[in-house]
Amino acid sequence: MSIIIKKIVFVIHSLQAGGMERVVTEFANHFVGKKNIEIHIVLYGIKRDIFYKLNNKIHIHKPHFTFDNKRRLLSTIKTVLFLRKKINKLVPDTVVSFGEYWNNLVLMAVYGLKTPIYIADRSSPLKNLGSIQNSLRKWLYPKAAGLILQTQEAKAIYQNQFKKLNISVIGNPIREIDNINNIKRENIVLMVGRLIDSKHQDRLIKIFSKINKSDWKLVLVGGDAKKQKNKEKLTKLINGLKIENRIILAGSQKNVESYYLKSKIFVFTSSSEGFPNVIGEAMAAGLPVVAYDCVSGPSEIINNKEDGFLVPLYDDKMFQEKLEMLMKNEELRKIMGKRAVINIKRFDNEKISNEFLKTVLNKQQNIN
Repeated sequence: MSIIIKKIVFVIHSLQAGGMERVVTEFANHFVGKKNIEIHIVLYGIKRDIFYKLNNKIHIHKPHFTFDNKRRLLSTIKTVLFLRKKINKLVPDTVVSFGEYWNNLVLMAVYGLKTPIYIADRSSPLKNLGSIQNSLRKWLYPKAAGLILQTQEAKAIYQNQFKKLNISVIGNPIREIDNINNIKRENIVLMVGRLIDSKHQDRLIKIFSKINKSDWKLVLVGGDAKKQKNKEKLTKLINGLKIENRIILAGSQKNVESYYLKSKIFVFTSSSEGFPNVIGEAMAAGLPVVAYDCVSGPSEIINNKEDGFLVPLYDDKMFQEKLEMLMKNEELRKIMGKRAVINIKRFDNEKISNEFLKTVLNKQQNIN
């Protein structure tokens, strides 16, 4: 009796540091360990280096040409042709595309092929991609086998746009973070996220500067992205506020777990999210969280006033009050942190990964 191998192809433009990239890595590593599952990743964007560690059984495919931004149209056409040829050659059982700006490109590339393709949309459902991309999305998304979203809030919004599209809601897998090295917690308020405008690290720095707790530090983990050069701007802001000794710009870090484990509070001032993995990871490490209640994600991860605080968007006065409350109250931090570890288990890696696998393979039975 021949063994039937199920071949899954993940299609993504980048595997650099980022929440979506980490999720693809988690799924790929998890699936490749299962019986009769073969995993391929087609990495086709401008930058093709890989930040996260991938199992060596995973097949990686990249274009043989460099994406030339100066000849963007030609490079885009070459990319579409590469994707179509590669996916057609691989003959997968299913294709899963990640990336809000890039999903349209992938859908155009596979147009007319019989392979089922699922679109994993990881952005805020309110994000405006521009008139051309929005129009393409309205035309192309209904041609997918399914749309996978991360929150019920996103589903409610998308269902109004795509009434006949098969929509699933699957949160991101959150791995356990154990303090096996017994790292001692310090008076650190931590935020993890790329230094981009929508994360609003500048607002957080201003909030922190108003709190009179000189024995605490604010640590910002994350590097520059999207050519915004925010590290330089944030450094000027910190120097202008004369709080250089209280704020650390740590840059991109592969070992983010150690930062979670040595901190006491996690904060998040992003105004646009799909599903912020870093909040879940911070909770898994036992941290209470203070976050803007942006669309979407934080409200479906944080249980307000139980394992963290949800603050109305841009209400920096309330944000400061909640942060200061946690900084001053060790008992409250511990209670919320313990609840966070328990509550975040609903996004257990095994559970979420199996749910995702069943969805993209259109299976109902247990997957071993």
